[in-house]
Amino acid sequence: MKKIYFLSSCSTCNRIIKELQLDESFEFQDIKSNQITSTQIEQMEKMAGSYESLFSRRAMKFKSLGLKDQSLSEKDYKKLILEEYTFLKRPVIIVGDKIFIGNSKKVIESVAAAL
Repeated sequence: MKKIYFLSSCSTCNRIIKELQLDESFEFQDIKSNQITSTQIEQMEKMAGSYESLFSRRAMKFKSLGLKDQSLSEKDYKKLILEEYTFLKRPVIIVGDKIFIGNSKKVIESVAAAL
């Protein structure tokens, strides 16, 4: 399976898609218009090892909801990601049995190597 969870309005996601030359062999899911399901997030968690690793602390709502001052559980991370798409660290790219989370240079180089 080849899949990318991204935000079409995110310039970083779009740059990465172009940079990696992702084609129609990938399934593209814009998480704003096509929300993540519970099954999908559970599958990502199994591959990543935790919901926390999928969670973005850069989301504007992270500070505005006062979450930075709270101790969050795995259950909280899952619930927050399902309720608000901006809490998913983007992009999430799945290639076979490997998952790549985020947009750091190291992650994108790893995706390129896996392709």
